[in-house]
Order: sequence, then structure tokens, then C-alpha cells
Amino acid sequence: MSRDYETKRAVSWALYDWANSAYATTVMAGFFPILFKQYWSAGIDVHESTFHLGTANSIAGMTVAVLAPVLGFMADRGGAKKKFLLFFLMMGVVFTGSLNFVGKGEWGLAATLYALATIGFAGGNVFYDSLIVSVAGKKKMDFVSALGYSLGYLGGGVLFAVNVWMTLSPGTFGLAGAAEAIKLSFITVAIWWALFSIPLFLFVPEPIGEDRRTGFAAIADGFKQLGSAFQEIRKVRVAFLFLIGYWLYIDGVDTIVLMAVDYGMSLGFESSVLITALLVTQFVGFPAAIGFGKIGEKLGARTGIFIGLSVYVVVAIWGYFMRRQMEFYILAVAIGLVQGGVQSLSRSFYAKLIPKESAAEFFGFYNMLGKFAAVVGPFLMGWVSLMTGNARLSIWRS
Repeated sequence: MSRDYETKRAVSWALYDWANSAYATTVMAGFFPILFKQYWSAGIDVHESTFHLGTANSIAGMTVAVLAPVLGFMADRGGAKKKFLLFFLMMGVVFTGSLNFVGKGEWGLAATLYALATIGFAGGNVFYDSLIVSVAGKKKMDFVSALGYSLGYLGGGVLFAVNVWMTLSPGTFGLAGAAEAIKLSFITVAIWWALFSIPLFLFVPEPIGEDRRTGFAAIADGFKQLGSAFQEIRKVRVAFLFLIGYWLYIDGVDTIVLMAVDYGMSLGFESSVLITALLVTQFVGFPAAIGFGKIGEKLGARTGIFIGLSVYVVVAIWGYFMRRQMEFYILAVAIGLVQGGVQSLSRSFYAKLIPKESAAEFFGFYNMLGKFAAVVGPFLMGWVSLMTGNARLSIWRS
């Protein structure tokens, strides 16, 4: 196999990170929490809206957590990783674009569409992650995984910068105001996500599966095999132990990603400050993710993960005592330096531990635990804020 062909496959695979990170940045981390609190939840107590947002994230995470292992088993047996990815991709694209049409005060509809779009985003990642074994050997897996996250930071940051420009200067784009600009940004995310996903479907190969059953028969068999699949994962002891550790730490990482902007708004920080800080995180994260890929190659993925998690502990503690908006910028830089590194090295470290022929099945459990963690974190953060009336206390649970 030529080096040019290997590079083409790796870049085509990594471009899906460039594509779907627009949703993670513009929608999940950026504009949706702001519009949800200020526009769709107008007149509702800030702590109640935080609870509603955390619940929507938790419902989406729970759904994917339950489905991921079964879908992974079906995709492995049927050689259908790309088909499942396409289904969840289209689900995410359609429901993201639909947010443009939600009216002021309709927080229930907005939360529902957001949860469905997030299911599409997270469900697609089960199959995207598992395809890494088709594009990279073990020696290059840390770097290729980091390449995906780095392109994700860059791509998500580029579109988000344009969306921020639309929001700050809506007249330039013929828009009536910031709310209309934010709602239109959801359409741009949907188009971006669909467009830049095309190279993966064209150039990333997928092994032919051994089981060609489809429909309800395949779904029923997937549920039947769930228990035996879990036993198979337990046999790969190192992978099983890693999954336990991953579940414990990724909860804090994902909760900070999902709830940071909402937390800042609850502290009274200006939305423009929060959006700028998020942009800083994106563009710091681009080179930092590549750097962590090199750390993984030189020092080992486990060492890189420990470095990143140490920074997260400091960020969570500092976040509780934060008083000035400038501190939010500093924390944004700190998170940007390690966020992509923790995520990419976790993915590549796990991929090197599992059998290639069962990649989607094993990544189904990987994403299941990640999503169960994402269920607990945002929900508890919203619940603590609602029960105590003190947003600062909620940061401790992350």
C-alpha cells in the first residue's frame, strides 16, 4: 500500500472531525446554551434553564449509551459502519438545521430538537471512532487520532468565527439581529457537517462483514449478543480496565465541555466574553492536539492522558473561585491545551488494545461508558445549581 494512499485515507477519515466539530463548537458549546437561556427560555429562572439544558444533554447521552454496544455489534457483523454513520449523520444534520425554525419561548421544542441532534452527533461518533483501525496501524494511531481532533478544533473554530461575525454584525449579512444570526448559524453547521463528511464515505475502506442480516432480525440478534460481547471485552483485561478508568475521568471532561458557557452565564459573565473564550479554546486546541499526538508517540498515550487530566483538576478547582472575566480566558487557554489531547489519546490508546475485527463493537462500549458519564455530569450540575441556587457549587461535581 502506497504512502500517498495511506495519507489520503487518514486525512479523509480525519475530515469527519473537521465536519462534525462544527456542531460541537457552534451548537453544543457555543450558541445553543446562550440562545436557550436568553431566547427560548426567556422569563424562566436561570437555574431552572440550566437544569433543562443539563437534562437534554443527559437524555441524549443515555439514549446513545443504551444503543451504542448493540449498534456496534450489528455494524461489525454486517460490515455496516459507514451505513450507520450515514444514518446518524443525517439525523444530526436535519435536527440541527431544524433549530433555525424554533420560535421565542419554545424551550421544550428547542430542547427536544437539540437532544435528537446530539444523538445523531454522538451516535455517529461510535462508528467514526471505530473506523480508525481501517486507516492507521498501531504505530501511527496516536498521531492519526490527534490529527482528527486537531482538524476538528480548526474546522469548528473557522466556522464558529464566521458565525460569531454574523452575530456581532448581523446587518452585514442582511439579518435583523443577533438572535436571527444565531438561528441561521444552525443552518450553516448542518451544511458544513454534511459537506465535509463526503471524503470519509468516498475514500475510507470498510471490511466486508460476515453477517448480512438486516432490519429487525439484525437488531434482535444485536440485543441477544450484548451479554456475550460484554464477556468478550472482559477477556481483553487491559481494555476492560481502561474502560473503567475512562468512565471515571471522561465525565468531568465532557461536563466541562457541555456546560462551561452555561456556567459562565450563571456567574453573570457577558456572552461575548464566553464566546471569545470558546474561540480561543478552538484555536489553541488545534496545535495542542497535534502536540499531544507527538507526546503519545514519544512518551506513550497513558502519560499524555495523565498530563491532561492533571490540568483539568486545576481548572475545576480554579473554576469554583473564579471571579473575573479575564480568568475565564485563562481557563479557556488551559482547556484548549489539553482537551483534544485527552480525547484523542484516549481514543487511540483504546484502539490499540482491541481486536480490529470487533472495532465497532468494542467502541460501542467505549462510547456507552462515555455517554453514561455525560448523563451523570450535566444532570448533576444542573440539579445542584437548581437545588442550591448557587452555580459555583455545581462545578465541584465535575
